[in-house]
Amino acid sequence: MMVFDDILPCLTNILTPHLGALKSSLYPIYINRDLNGRVRLIVNEIHETDPNIADLLAAIAIEIFEKLSPHGFPPEHAILWEVDPKALLSDKTKVALDGCPGVFVIDRLAVDGDWSVIAPVAETPQRVAFFSIKGGVGRSTALAATAWALAEQGLRVLVLDLDLESPGLSSSLLPSDRRPKRGIVDWLVEDLVDNGDAVLGDIVASSLLSREGEISVVPAHGGDPGDYIGKLGRVWMPKLDAQGGRETWTKRLARLLDLLEARLKPDIVLLDSRAGIDETAAACLTGLGASLILLFALDGDQTWTGARIVCRHWLNTGVVLKIRERLQVVGAMLPETDTANYLDSLTESAWTVFSDEVYDEVPAGSVSNVDGSWSFDRADNPAPHTPWPIRWHRGFAALRNLHDRLDGIDPKEVYAIFGPLIDGVRDVTGLEPVRP
Repeated sequence: MMVFDDILPCLTNILTPHLGALKSSLYPIYINRDLNGRVRLIVNEIHETDPNIADLLAAIAIEIFEKLSPHGFPPEHAILWEVDPKALLSDKTKVALDGCPGVFVIDRLAVDGDWSVIAPVAETPQRVAFFSIKGGVGRSTALAATAWALAEQGLRVLVLDLDLESPGLSSSLLPSDRRPKRGIVDWLVEDLVDNGDAVLGDIVASSLLSREGEISVVPAHGGDPGDYIGKLGRVWMPKLDAQGGRETWTKRLARLLDLLEARLKPDIVLLDSRAGIDETAAACLTGLGASLILLFALDGDQTWTGARIVCRHWLNTGVVLKIRERLQVVGAMLPETDTANYLDSLTESAWTVFSDEVYDEVPAGSVSNVDGSWSFDRADNPAPHTPWPIRWHRGFAALRNLHDRLDGIDPKEVYAIFGPLIDGVRDVTGLEPVRP
C-alpha cells in the first residue's frame, strides 16, 4: 500500500529510467505535492507542442497514477503546463528529488511556517531564540533569568513571548498591575486591516526588576486577553494587498519586530518560542534572523527524535549550512543527583544527532576555513552539541513565582543556576556589559 513517505522514493524509481530521454532543455521539472499529498508535474508549456516530449510525459503521468495511487492524479490531470514555471515558483521552497538532476519537489502546505526558508542573521540588535521540542523544561524561566541578568549589567533587553498558544512569560517579568493593555496577538490581528499602528504603543511594558538596565516585555496578550481565542485563530493569516501581494504571517511578525526594535533600541532581543515543531517555532528559529538558537533539552527519546526530525529536514532541503552555526544545546533542569553521569549521557545524545544530521562527514574536530568543513568531536568544548548546563532548583521551578524570586534576589544565586547560559549568550552575541 502506497503511503505519504513512499511518494518521493517511488517518484525517483519512476523517473530514473527516463532521465536520458528527457532533454536538458526541459529542466527544471517541478513536482507539486498538494495539500492532500497528491502529485502533479509542472512543465514549461513550450514543450507541450513537441510530440516526443508530450508523449513521454504522458507515459510518465500514467505510471505515476498507477504506482502512486491514491497519491497520484488521473493522467489527464497530472501535468500542469505553465508559461514560465521557474518565475512562477521562484519564491517557493524547492527540494531536489534524490537521484534525478533537474527535478525538484515543491510542497504546498496548510500553514505558512516554513522550516526551509532561513532568514539572514539580524545583526543589530542580535536576536536569540529560546526553543524546546517539548514543554516543561524551564525554557521560559531561563529566558526570564537571562533577561534579568543582562539588564543588571546595564543592557537594554527586549523580550517577546511568542508562545502564543500557551502564553505566560510576561507573568515572570511583570506583576499583573504592570502588564500592557494589549499583546502580540492584538497587533497581528489589527495589522490584517492596516490598524497595527493603533495598538503598537499598547503592547510593551517595562519591567521594574532591573535596577541598572532595561527590560521591555511584549506579551502574547494584554492584561485583559479579551476574545483571545477569536484573535488567535487569525494571527497566522497572510496579509493581502490591493495588488494581490501576499505577506506571510512570519514576515508580518518580522516586520513587527523591526518596528519594536526601531522604537525601543534594545541591545539584544530574546524570543520565547512555542515548544514543538509547528509554525510558531518555524518563525522563531528560521524566519526572524536569530543569530543564536538555543535548543533546551532533556535527555530522552522525545527530545532527540524531534531534534533529529528538524535537523534532517534542514539537511534534506539543503539549508543546514545556513543555520547550523547558530545552534546551541542547553542542558535543561539537570538533576540534583548523579549530575555528571546525566550530563555525559545528554552530551552523547546531542553529539549523535548533530554528527548524523548537522556536522560534515569529515574527521571529528575538523573546522576548516579553507573548504568550509565543519565538525566537532564528542568531547569538544565549546561545541554546538556540548550542553550549557542549567541545574534544577526548587526556588525557580514555578514560573508564577519567578517575578517575586527575581525581585531583590542575590545575583550569585541566579548565576549558580543559570551562569553558563547567561555567559554563553553574552559571549556568543559579543555583548559588552555596561556595568560589571
